[in-house]
Amino acid sequence: MIGDLHERYALWVQNLGEAKARRRYWREVLVYVRPSIMKRQPTTRRSGEFPNPTTTDMLRNYLTIAFRTLVKNKGYSFINIGGLAVGMAVAMLIGLWVYDELSFDTYHKNYNRIAQIMQNQTEHGVIKTSQTLPYPFIHELKTNYKRHFKHIVTSTHTGDYILSTTDKKLTKKGQYIGAEAPEMFTLHMLKGTWAGLQDQQSILLSASTASALFGDAEPMGKLLKINTDKDVRVTGVYEDLPQNTELHNAQFLASWDYFVATNAYMRQKKWDNHALWIYVEIQPNTDFDKVTASIKDSELNVIKHLESMKEEAATTPQMWLNPMRNWHLYSDFTNGTVSNGPIQYVWLVGLIGFFVLLLACINFMNLSTARSEERAREVGIRKAIGSLRIQLIGQFFSESFLVVFLAFVLAILMVTTALPWFNDMAAKQMSIPWKNGYFWLFNFGFVLLTGLLAGSYPALYLTSFQPVKVLKGGGLAKAQMGRFSSMPRQVLVVMQFTVSITLIICTLVIYRQVQFAKNRPVGYSRDGLLMVQMQSDDFYGKTGLLRTELKNTGAVTDVAESQSPITGVWSTNDGFRWKGLSIASTEQFATLSVTPEYAQTVGWQFIAGRNFSKEFASDSSGFIINETAAKQMGFQNRSAGSAIGETIRWKSQWMTDNVEKSFIVLGVVKDMVMESPFQPIKPTIFCLFGNPNWINIRLNPAISTSDALPKIEAVFKKLIPSAPFEYKFADDEYAAKFRTEERIGKLASFFAILAIFISCLGLFGLASYMAEQRTKEIGVRKVLGASVFNLWRLLSKDFVVLVIVGFGIATPIAYYFLHNWLQKYQYRTEITWWIFAVSGTGALLITLLTVSLQSIKAALMNPVRSLRSE
Repeated sequence: MIGDLHERYALWVQNLGEAKARRRYWREVLVYVRPSIMKRQPTTRRSGEFPNPTTTDMLRNYLTIAFRTLVKNKGYSFINIGGLAVGMAVAMLIGLWVYDELSFDTYHKNYNRIAQIMQNQTEHGVIKTSQTLPYPFIHELKTNYKRHFKHIVTSTHTGDYILSTTDKKLTKKGQYIGAEAPEMFTLHMLKGTWAGLQDQQSILLSASTASALFGDAEPMGKLLKINTDKDVRVTGVYEDLPQNTELHNAQFLASWDYFVATNAYMRQKKWDNHALWIYVEIQPNTDFDKVTASIKDSELNVIKHLESMKEEAATTPQMWLNPMRNWHLYSDFTNGTVSNGPIQYVWLVGLIGFFVLLLACINFMNLSTARSEERAREVGIRKAIGSLRIQLIGQFFSESFLVVFLAFVLAILMVTTALPWFNDMAAKQMSIPWKNGYFWLFNFGFVLLTGLLAGSYPALYLTSFQPVKVLKGGGLAKAQMGRFSSMPRQVLVVMQFTVSITLIICTLVIYRQVQFAKNRPVGYSRDGLLMVQMQSDDFYGKTGLLRTELKNTGAVTDVAESQSPITGVWSTNDGFRWKGLSIASTEQFATLSVTPEYAQTVGWQFIAGRNFSKEFASDSSGFIINETAAKQMGFQNRSAGSAIGETIRWKSQWMTDNVEKSFIVLGVVKDMVMESPFQPIKPTIFCLFGNPNWINIRLNPAISTSDALPKIEAVFKKLIPSAPFEYKFADDEYAAKFRTEERIGKLASFFAILAIFISCLGLFGLASYMAEQRTKEIGVRKVLGASVFNLWRLLSKDFVVLVIVGFGIATPIAYYFLHNWLQKYQYRTEITWWIFAVSGTGALLITLLTVSLQSIKAALMNPVRSLRSE
């Protein structure tokens, strides 16, 4: 102790002067004047014996030395801990996202036995999959196949409905559903029971809907109206369904029996009209494959004997069960089989998270191994004075685990801070599962694995060599590995940039695909186009009056009605026959009933012919078709104009009273993108008859939207007081079609930036280490006349080569996966060469910028300072 004080005193005198050195010396002496130090404990050891430290003492010693090592090398410690923490935080966020996706619908306790009955039909050799089923199938299922099921639940699609009390009117999403649904889906009832839908005029409300309608008042037994014409009584309140359930949009459930009773047309529907959804829960003693085999031909066995169903029977309809576990992740079907769905994004994002974490671990291992070679002489001295190899292994592993643990704590803080932002970007409602044992078990395993991987090289390899060789040979590299000592680090750096460049390429391609679809001609003008759904009977019969009143406000230039929103297709039909076709086509055409003002309201672009006109009564027997329909019918083999005046015959049970009627083509318009902008446009036919259910309003561009909306709302409240004024902008609804791809693009961009950041952190650390190792070489080269540029090139070229190798590996990998990903879009961009060139050049420039910070600093160093130690 005294010897240590004297050595430090000599140093202080040299650096601080004698006066300050004396004061510091006496301060240190007084620190040691403590009873615990001055009072010596009696010893029973014999002469020459040494104390035998306990495991706790050894562990404390390991951690103390590890902490001192971190403090001594603050820069490397920051890079190690910070980079690893960022990687772990990204992995945790992605892990939460992936878990949320994979646990979809597990909220329902009978999740493993619930399914939806789907139908496959073959038309022109192509198998088409449908969720909607014919009404008569319910009776067939319950009569002949009931033994396979514990519950059979019929349902409408989730839609917007007006719920009104005496003083409130709200639009909420909901559905009419069978009375067994609450029990089958195991809803958590806050009020009432699962039997709440047994009464025909009953309704179950979600907790948020009940609060919105009744506030703190008791909702049970209260009366409501659905769409102003259906009286129901609240018989239960259920907990809001979590976002990761397919039914989370259902803010109320009403009785299916009441829907059928108040819609007589449902009971008239035949086997060829699909209009309902059927959910089932199979019996515990069976499985989905067995039940599918049993019900597969259940419809065909009935309709093949019906003369009126020959066309339907020709499509060989086949029923099958789609398990609830597949509803979300495997939701796209091509030719009767699962083709795509969110599962592809789960894999994509999961892989990104894995690789970002891998980059952080590579950084950690790179810098750990690089710094560990410096400690070769330390290890040699320790072994020379008697340290056992197991003790040295424990020392290195303790340092590794300390760094990983600190990074883990920092990562938890990062995730806690970033989770609200991440939820907003990913459109999720995730939280950290603090009470989930598997969460902590997984993280413990990760900390253990990372610590073992990063500490294995210094712990197992550095402790294996003979101390004489290291102490005599000038370090580990010379003693044992020579010029190949840096090979493992070079391989890891190549892996880093392979991943980083791949992510950059993916980000660019996803962005181009979204922009390619956004720039697709849509065939109408979205700007200033308002859509209002006709949600109750009070809307009907007021078309002319509403149009006049709205135009009189000066805020509106035109108003029209249509059977579907501008950004969707709600009605498809077959049974069309045209010149050269002797049998009616089974091809599904989008069929939209519109009013004559539709063309100027939405901004149709005519290729040939004219618009509907009120001046010609015969236009009620006219069609306007889109380009795709004209091509489908063979008219565009000559010219679009050749379709004008042609006759199309149509037989439909609902639209033409099951009688084939003739219609004249009045005009051909450019294709309107009404559904997915990534998929082909459906052949579409517009007509004047039918049941429009949307009002389309073109705003006056000379008046601001904020001024126009109150005027429009006043008209609606005056003419249709029973319904709340709720609207949608066409451009907002169109933009929503890109949300999935844009969300994935944002995630990929964010993680690509983090990957580059982590890689640069590692490069910066390695460049610093390399410059430090070659300080004397740089000094000698400067003395011999080397320029700063020559030294910069010397220190940078190795890293440039590694980036180029990483680019060469990343290019074919990225092309392969992105080419396959783009195949799911029939309207897709091309993968051009400049994407790879930009990615590679960008990675190279970032690398040079990062490495140059240390290279130039080393090159500018005074050689006298670097050589004088010799």
